[in-house]
Amino acid sequence: MSQSSRPQPLKEAARITQMLDVVLGADRFDRAPVDVIGLALEYSRKVAPQSPIHEVVERDIPGCVGALVYGDARPRQWAIMYHRGQSAGRRSFTVGHEFAHYVLHRELIEEDGRFDGGIFCNENAVVRRDGAGIEQEADQFAAAVLMPLHDFRRQLPAKASVDFEALGRVAKRYGVSLTAAILRWLEFTETRAIMVVSNEGFAHWAKPSTAALKSGRYIRTRETMFELPLQAFAARRDYSDAALTGVMQQAGVWFPEPVHEICFRSERYDQEITVLQFEADGPRFQAEEEETDVFDHFVRNGQMPVR
Repeated sequence: MSQSSRPQPLKEAARITQMLDVVLGADRFDRAPVDVIGLALEYSRKVAPQSPIHEVVERDIPGCVGALVYGDARPRQWAIMYHRGQSAGRRSFTVGHEFAHYVLHRELIEEDGRFDGGIFCNENAVVRRDGAGIEQEADQFAAAVLMPLHDFRRQLPAKASVDFEALGRVAKRYGVSLTAAILRWLEFTETRAIMVVSNEGFAHWAKPSTAALKSGRYIRTRETMFELPLQAFAARRDYSDAALTGVMQQAGVWFPEPVHEICFRSERYDQEITVLQFEADGPRFQAEEEETDVFDHFVRNGQMPVR
């Protein structure tokens, strides 16, 4: 199946979101997040009664966080698996990602020899939302279904700065991890902001908002080791209330301009989440420099199933 003939992630997500709004009410998030497991089971039975998702189960799948698998018999019977030990919020996005593969890609997965028995998705594709091709499409779908922008923007306006209280509130509203909520916010915020995920004084990965990227504010972590500034909360192992509230770091600490830093420590995943927010719009890089930055951050190789 060609890419142009496949279901489109945002279109399919909008269709499901509208259905849920009609059935549960436009104020449904005031009561509960999306029951993504129930949705996957029920929706698949409606759209493909001969080839539905039969179960969503926890399994030990080393090297992966989730998988969409099918049985040998035809018509295919499907199952979603998520790796053991995930928090409820992380599990929700993992299941949403695999449900997306079912809605968008099940014919491709069934027909393409690369996907023998299903598709297995690693942390980079799901947690970091840093995949390409169909993995990127699955992330777009999952984020749009679990955290619809029309509701998210009402909780965190595009021009507003944020703190962990606000970010934690929306994460709870949508039943997702703090990481997933921050990544969704970075997609639409008009402010310059960067999320940095670190451990032992080094950044594992980082994600800028579009506005930050366009002003040349980003952190390279691909094929390089980025050591946190000594003054950073995570480098100092300071996870006090002051880190949650934040501090304005002076020019030269993170970047050649001041930046407000907040930091949160996740003991469960042995990592720190730092959010950097710049006050002004900042300079816009020339087109040639900007294009190079976008290439470095967003162009990826074609997706292969991870075993």
